[in-house]
Amino acid sequence: MAVEISKEGMRRNIAWRVAQELSNGDVVNLGIGMPTLVANEVDKDVELILQSENGLLGIDGLADETNLDPDCVNAGGQPITAVNGCCYFSSADSFTIIRGGHVDVTVLGALQVDENGNLANWIIPGKLVPGMGGAMDLVVGAKKVIVAMEHTAKGNAKLLKACTCRSPQSARWT
Repeated sequence: MAVEISKEGMRRNIAWRVAQELSNGDVVNLGIGMPTLVANEVDKDVELILQSENGLLGIDGLADETNLDPDCVNAGGQPITAVNGCCYFSSADSFTIIRGGHVDVTVLGALQVDENGNLANWIIPGKLVPGMGGAMDLVVGAKKVIVAMEHTAKGNAKLLKACTCRSPQSARWT
């Protein structure tokens, strides 16, 4: 008999599974979306340094109404908490850490992933986005890349032979 699981429960299960891949001492970048849930699923006995590309080293987890600080947010703008001794710095310095190969693991969300490991994660066709984000730098700069995503969206597969997501600009050049 199949057990029905809520979308929230499924996302939390994926985040929990990703957290099992992280090891003591890892510097881990958490992308926006589902990857932000990973911070709350890490076993408290595992000592990590969680990094956000907007300039924070030392994320503790997502904030709730009891510990909300509107000035402490992750790269997706969600309120977070920080560990004692955390560091705040510019986004430029954050990308120096990323591009310098100092991130052990990055956890990214994706719209699509293909059989060659290519991922489409920065634009939803027809929607405005503030920018590309750091995925290009993270997939090159991190020692290990984990994609945290559901396998379907609105009945469409997200694991494909070849990624099909294109920005409106790139679509006219192909």
